[in-house]
Amino acid sequence: MTDLTIRNARIGDGLVDVEVREGVIAAVSPSSPSSSSSSSSSSSVHFAPSSPAGRGRNRTLADEAVGEGAAEVDAEGRWLIPGLWDEHVHFDHWASSRRRIDLSAAASAAEAAAIVAARAEQGADLVVGRAFRDALWPDTPDRALLDRAFPGRPVVLVSADLHCVWLNTPALARFGVAGHPTGLLREDAGFAILRALDDGDPAERDAWALQAGRAAAARGVVGIHDLEMGFSLDGWRRRMAAGFDALRVEGGVYADGLDRAAAEGLRTGLEIGPLLSVGRFKVITDGSLGTRTAYCVDPYPGTHGHGLLAVPPEDLRELLRRAGAIGLEPAVHAIGDEANRLALDVMTELRTGGRIEHAQLLRLEDVPRFAAGGIAASIQPEHAMDDRDIADRYWPGRTGRAYLFRALLDAGVRVVLGSDAPVAPLDPWHAVAAAVERRRDGREPWHPEQAVSAVEALACSVRSAVAAGERADLVLLDADPLGDPGRLREMPVAATFLGGRATHSTLADPLR
Repeated sequence: MTDLTIRNARIGDGLVDVEVREGVIAAVSPSSPSSSSSSSSSSSVHFAPSSPAGRGRNRTLADEAVGEGAAEVDAEGRWLIPGLWDEHVHFDHWASSRRRIDLSAAASAAEAAAIVAARAEQGADLVVGRAFRDALWPDTPDRALLDRAFPGRPVVLVSADLHCVWLNTPALARFGVAGHPTGLLREDAGFAILRALDDGDPAERDAWALQAGRAAAARGVVGIHDLEMGFSLDGWRRRMAAGFDALRVEGGVYADGLDRAAAEGLRTGLEIGPLLSVGRFKVITDGSLGTRTAYCVDPYPGTHGHGLLAVPPEDLRELLRRAGAIGLEPAVHAIGDEANRLALDVMTELRTGGRIEHAQLLRLEDVPRFAAGGIAASIQPEHAMDDRDIADRYWPGRTGRAYLFRALLDAGVRVVLGSDAPVAPLDPWHAVAAAVERRRDGREPWHPEQAVSAVEALACSVRSAVAAGERADLVLLDADPLGDPGRLREMPVAATFLGGRATHSTLADPLR
């Protein structure tokens, strides 16, 4: 592995040189006056991840010096931060959804059908759209509407939250659900369609994944926790054997893969390749806000009841026991406040640790239970921006305890940030900006009392620090990440290094 020295990088109020050997930071030292290309100060501070888990032993320059002949990069005063992680991704779906018709701007079912009709490729065997949000539409998605727009051609439209799909009559027949009265399939029925959509040519999907991985690296991402349905580790083994090296990947396991995981001796954290390791055990206990299936204490306005409890406590208890017996840490999807309460009950009883994914609506008395049980909150701040109007309508009087970023941190909860891509873009700067500003698109902040600082949001987005003994997963920025909050969403990334190897660079010498 090529050794590396990054000179004149900005941390805090000064410039430093970072020396890398064999993928690890060997030393961080002040830049000498002769090598400094900039002397201006900054308000930036040196932040570290919110948990020390996985951190290496600190070493000094005296412990290990980088040998002669190491490659050099002059950062020219750019800001240096640890590499960013996206802690919740559906990567295959993200990679393929980037090629689907975008319906996020549709304000009605009729408009969504018109957008698809205008943008569908001629001769396409299957027309697929993404990111529709029907919770606020004045009309209802129905297969007959798509039948009129596409007579004889199968059409599948995927909701923004992935918890429902909208099919026309030919698509219902194609995917084995002919005769469905509306063509709107929710939760498990919809998930089956999503899995079928991503069951295409592996070579094509791997090419899309490589492009998506490079795009993520260009935004400073060094690693992802992939919670794609199915046994995603198979795909990652294949891709990495073929040369995928843009990201570190943790691949999750679902209930249908538990027996296989046990047979193969898989456990959370087990490294099965230089960049691939086993992630967590995912259980989806309720639905989503956008589909009005998140399981809540109070009923939704209208006819949606309390939502859907997909996995009751007795079943969750058995699943987590089985997973824990083979060393798989849980990642439990819970969005509604009652789903979160029930998940916390079981996880606390079994002392599982692990994470609750989303934790979007919480009873205030449940917030301290996360820290007490050693349970992390894996949250996606951009969801608050996407869902604010839906929450105001369907969680009336309760939004003061929704997306409780500030409250969770103040309670001592370990918080990690992600995107849930393709629900939100695989771009940590979107998550950081949403957590800090609680607003988007020029609107006023939504519940600004739950905002966090940029230092806190970034600390929840990294797994390492710029310090001796740490992995050399590093990012150079062309702007101060603690400067103008309005610039966070479009933060310019100059270079990303994975173990000291450049996976993205706009510098003169990319060192690929």
